[in-house]
Amino acid sequence: MQEIFDVLINSFIETKVGIANNFLSEQLAGHLKNNLNNLYEQKHMQAAGIGNDSIVVQNKLVRSDVIYWLDKEHNNQHENAFFDLMDNFVSYLNSSCYTGITGYEFHYALYETGSFYKKHLDQFRNNESRQYSMIIYLNENWMEGDGGQLSIYHEEEVYKIAPTGGKSVFFKSSELEHEVLITNKPRMSITGWLKR
Repeated sequence: MQEIFDVLINSFIETKVGIANNFLSEQLAGHLKNNLNNLYEQKHMQAAGIGNDSIVVQNKLVRSDVIYWLDKEHNNQHENAFFDLMDNFVSYLNSSCYTGITGYEFHYALYETGSFYKKHLDQFRNNESRQYSMIIYLNENWMEGDGGQLSIYHEEEVYKIAPTGGKSVFFKSSELEHEVLITNKPRMSITGWLKR
């Protein structure tokens, strides 16, 4: 995995937007996608909110995805495999880049057809614990016409990143505004933050 970690970290150092294909194995991505679909079918996913860690508001004009927080207490073998991967990544990131990350939080995110998330920053105004944002995609056979790109606004440039399965995107939570463009079919990911 160190090779994939290096791809993600080095591309981040070069452009402020780290991208690594195959961050998740095809097998693990498939299991996590099945978990997400089961949670959705069982109506366990909740409308996502905006705001800060003490005041959360649901505003479908800004954000229309549904989420479910991952937790080690669920004791799901595939989520635990994901946590093991993230533990290894955080350890490698800390040892190679001295980032001082001490924790993380992740949730499943499902954008139903027609859903989006307007331009925003990931860091709360009154809490700077979120240091890095990470998105790991679970979509199979994503085509250009399916929409749902992640647009990251970086100085004079806009990165438009297709949410293809297994790909991870990594950037500073406090620095880069970004948005999810309207998706033309269900779009699935694990999204979260490395914290200090």
